Amino acid sequence: MHLHESVVIGAGQGGLSASFHLRRLRIEHVVLDANERAGGAWQHRWDSLSMADVHGVADLPDAPAPGGSGDPANEVIAQWFDEYEETHELPVLRPIRVESVTDEDGVLVVRGGRRSWRTRTLVNATGTWTHPFVPTYPGQRDFAGEQWHTVAYPGRERFRGRRVIVVGGGASAVQFIGEIAPIAEVQWVTRRPPVWSAGEFSGREAIEAVERRVREGRPPASVVSVTGLQLRPQEMAAARTGVYDRRRPMFERLEVDGARWSDGSFVPADAILWATGFRPAVRHLAPLGLRSPEGGIALRPGGRDVQTSVTTARDPRVQLVGYGPSASTIGGNRAGRAAALAVRDELSRSRAGAPPA
Repeated sequence: MHLHESVVIGAGQGGLSASFHLRRLRIEHVVLDANERAGGAWQHRWDSLSMADVHGVADLPDAPAPGGSGDPANEVIAQWFDEYEETHELPVLRPIRVESVTDEDGVLVVRGGRRSWRTRTLVNATGTWTHPFVPTYPGQRDFAGEQWHTVAYPGRERFRGRRVIVVGGGASAVQFIGEIAPIAEVQWVTRRPPVWSAGEFSGREAIEAVERRVREGRPPASVVSVTGLQLRPQEMAAARTGVYDRRRPMFERLEVDGARWSDGSFVPADAILWATGFRPAVRHLAPLGLRSPEGGIALRPGGRDVQTSVTTARDPRVQLVGYGPSASTIGGNRAGRAAALAVRDELSRSRAGAPPA
């Protein structure tokens, strides 16, 4: 069986960036993508999310991102990614859903479906979209209304005239409230008070704050936890209703027709919208034993050519793109370059017979 120099898992922003730089470095590789078509996680976003709504989409190498418009982001970005793959002749295979990565006699073996690929190095760019997180609360199964997560958000009209509890303290929760509060009765609930942005922030400083966590082996935090939340023009109408000021802490339990707090208070609800985020989609890497005692996958500091942390501390053959500091458009492109350079360095060491760095 052919031994690849590298395998990239995932063809979102980070995966495409990594593939571009691997080609530029003339490193033979293949990209395995679980989707039926190009577009990464963007193709699965809700239809009402327009290019004007997103927090910016970082450029890909040699390709500026599409500008803001009223067009659906899931269509615009999917088309952009598709054209990018074709223009740069990136070696993407799909649909390939990777199930496991193992080490067999010093070679990484990637398995998906009935196929397998042997490789010297690996760039994992699977992001978070396929691993939505929904917390568990007493009575959750007894709730008679609808429950939705960000990953399956059905659009604002689904909630018209209804009583909705939105759970979550991130940007998605704020955006959903902005959409549905003008047409529904909304109660915002978060585990801790939201952190609002005081103004402009430095993307580099935000990424560095998240990087410190993954270098220590702790589970990564979101970039918005560092930058804070902002109300954009499309949320101002909802803000005037006072919905953001009426936030409540997390309820104690769900009941058939609503939520109950520890003080006995009750809010009736027809639907719960869990905007509770995602977790890194890295289960297929479990056989490699990359996790630290702290629960996350520790990453090494950036190398001599880059500052972005992508190399796993326990196995320098494995690079993580879209994990921790690069799990946003701010850091994904830069992480793709960092991963390609790390692959180059690891291949050079292995060819020279040197031990892993």
